[in-house]
Amino acid sequence: MSACIIGWSHSRFGKLPDENVESLVMKVARDALADAELDAADVDEIIVGHFNAGLSNQDFSASLPMQIDPVLRFKPASRVENACATGSTAILHAGRAIAAKQARHVLVVGVEKMTHLSSAEVGPILLKALHEPEQANAGKMGFGGVFARVAQAYFQTYGDQSEAIARIAAKNHANGARNPYAHVQKDLGYEFCRFESERNPMIEAPLKRTDCSMITDGAAAVVMTDEATARTANKAIRIRASNLVSDVLPVVGRDLLAFEGPREAWKRTLADAGLALHDLDFVETHDCFTIAELMEYEAMGLTPQGRGAQAILEGWTQRDGKLPVNPSGGLKAKGHPIGATGVSMHVMTAMQLTGSAGDMQLESPEVAGIFNMGGMAVANYCAILEPLK
Repeated sequence: MSACIIGWSHSRFGKLPDENVESLVMKVARDALADAELDAADVDEIIVGHFNAGLSNQDFSASLPMQIDPVLRFKPASRVENACATGSTAILHAGRAIAAKQARHVLVVGVEKMTHLSSAEVGPILLKALHEPEQANAGKMGFGGVFARVAQAYFQTYGDQSEAIARIAAKNHANGARNPYAHVQKDLGYEFCRFESERNPMIEAPLKRTDCSMITDGAAAVVMTDEATARTANKAIRIRASNLVSDVLPVVGRDLLAFEGPREAWKRTLADAGLALHDLDFVETHDCFTIAELMEYEAMGLTPQGRGAQAILEGWTQRDGKLPVNPSGGLKAKGHPIGATGVSMHVMTAMQLTGSAGDMQLESPEVAGIFNMGGMAVANYCAILEPLK
């Protein structure tokens, strides 16, 4: 028996100067319960996904959702942190509580407040998700510099992929233009993404600004329950299979170009679901940087290693391709509020599978994949979602 999502909520992602962690959490928590047509008294457990690591002074955020209704007081509430896979890991723990029959309804909230800090301040905070001895060698650009070096190694091994990563950026921004929740709701076009300019400077070669996800504020929430209860709900999305595959923290000694953790997460999850990649109608994947999405094509088995460019250059991952990837615009257009990202992926996927995605809507999708990655391919979460039938 799998856990099911029966309600959800999603804030606008972007620069939200009038919001803080508390206000974001309370809004999406309240709206998710309303969407699930539940009262606060129906909630058995609360799980909050919040990376923080110094982004906000409000570090202990587990109980913040309780403030929407006094009846939530004294119910179990906990905070989950797992780098950029924080939100999905919170969902994983909720599913385990339901499977263990310790809870019937679990409210999961993912949140992050980032834009009140400068890029120079955010960079070192995010680098805390890298192995400490390696942080000093990461350079001034934080994870942008780390992924730039991965891109450099990939280009040296498999050839210059500048066109491919620009096509990925352009695809995701075109998709994001359809997403009313996205930080950037503008189709930037291939030419803008492809070439360095004053408005699209080089961050660290070969990655330009359009190759990097944005510092963003935002929150998302889901209400989860067991299958039997979900059959009485007005809508239900079943998590058919999910896995968290964790790798060692140090980068040294790992073959980063092989993306072994992401590859293993996809392998296990597809096997658990009894499906092949071609059975999926779309994927929401972790495009923290365009090179990551390129390498994730290979990890999921869409192309052999070193040939990920084929998937984007031949249009396979476009909205009308054989496997649309990031129809929401992904992290590239939505932004990447760390703790909220994984929950957002589940909300965007649930919207597609219930035909409620508005301008983002694909044609009748029935099964979808999610991949959410924490750190440098350390926390690798993969899930397969489908409507409960």
